[in-house]
Amino acid sequence: MKKKLSVFISALLVICTVFSIAILPANAANYKNKVKVASKSALLVDLETGQTVYEKGADKKRYPASTTKIMTYIIVAENVNNFKRAEVLVKQAVLDKLNGTGSSMANVGSHVGKKMSVLDLLYSMMVPSGNDAAMVLADYIGGNTLAAKGKSRDNIDSNIRQFVSMMNAKAKKLGCKNTHFMNPDGLHDEKHYTTARDLSKMALYALDLPEFSKITNTTTYFIQGEDYPLITTNYLIDANRGGNYYYQYAQGIKTGTTDEAGHCLVTVGKADGNSYLGVFLKSPYNPDPTKDVYGTMIDAKELFRWSLTQLALNQVASSETPMREVKLNLAWGKNSVQLVPEKNINAIVPKSYKDSDIKIETKAPEEGIDAPVKKGDVVGKAVVYYDGEEVDKKTKLAEVNLVSSETVERSEILFYWSVITKFVSSIWFKIVLGVIVFLLIIYIIISTITKRRNRKRRRNIRRYRNF
Repeated sequence: MKKKLSVFISALLVICTVFSIAILPANAANYKNKVKVASKSALLVDLETGQTVYEKGADKKRYPASTTKIMTYIIVAENVNNFKRAEVLVKQAVLDKLNGTGSSMANVGSHVGKKMSVLDLLYSMMVPSGNDAAMVLADYIGGNTLAAKGKSRDNIDSNIRQFVSMMNAKAKKLGCKNTHFMNPDGLHDEKHYTTARDLSKMALYALDLPEFSKITNTTTYFIQGEDYPLITTNYLIDANRGGNYYYQYAQGIKTGTTDEAGHCLVTVGKADGNSYLGVFLKSPYNPDPTKDVYGTMIDAKELFRWSLTQLALNQVASSETPMREVKLNLAWGKNSVQLVPEKNINAIVPKSYKDSDIKIETKAPEEGIDAPVKKGDVVGKAVVYYDGEEVDKKTKLAEVNLVSSETVERSEILFYWSVITKFVSSIWFKIVLGVIVFLLIIYIIISTITKRRNRKRRRNIRRYRNF
């Protein structure tokens, strides 16, 4: 019974320790660079570590325009098992919802009364940014969802509202705290907004979905039965039509433009094993195409060029290197144990960084820990900071658990002696001892009084007899 209780208490302590050292969200190191970013909001995230290496207004609410379609893709992908086999009837009534909106279209209207595969509709939505394809998909998925709930799917407005509700629910699930959608295509609405940071969460999630990377990195695509191709709106990835905007290391993902949102862009830059996700919102937009400049694409090119050439993934701390020594109790002949990182700590840092730029702060119980302790037991934590000239202030790179570097058994003699010592010094022992002393004093007082009364009684009896 004692053994089971000991095991239970030990397990409970380990669980409490683990939860008290919870892993924090992805860290940010806003490294300095010479890029003049035109976008009002920008974010650059390393795809391998999730570390942010540059940000500007990343949590400011912005209108996302057609970058909204990243979330539209997510909802479609999670509700369709086979993009090629699933077919959708194109309804004129759905396309009529876009009349007078000035929407970008993908010629889905030429298929009214016919069926299109979900795959073709996804290409139509993501490559030329077809709002018509987005609406057809939203009506289809929203209607199917309502039908599964036993409700009618005949009302297009209800179907679209259902789809948008699914978009908002998914955004919340992904941890997007400043996002709200009103439609599946990104047409302007005061209540339709997101942030660069939230949009990065959607894009990071979408990159793992079927066909997403392939579709969003396509520059030319032919819909089944059509002679004219869909052409990408993303000059950054189009070697034939991109001109000076083209960047050979860019891949996907989605552009967006409205008067209110300005130019928007979500894209990826990859080279030499390094890869970054870039989000750019509200770059200046000029309706005159002869004077308009895609600042988002220029921002992306310059920030990708900087990050891919000046930054690198490095091991800033090793799991073999002790970071702290902690006092060890109840072990015979050993009074301390070394703590090491639970795993190697890798972070994106400037290629020119020095070891002195890395600062490590540790936290462990000041009173020490009790044996037994096993190698790998979580005892504390370490936070790694970058404090070089490339940052304005010390910036957190990573956080990791600190674990025991060895196994040390408990001395039973020291353990039981500790139990006795703790009991003797405990408040309960003092209370019990106090009560005993108090009762003893009362006993002595009563005993003394009783003896005196007995002596007096005996003296009185002797006097009476003498008479």
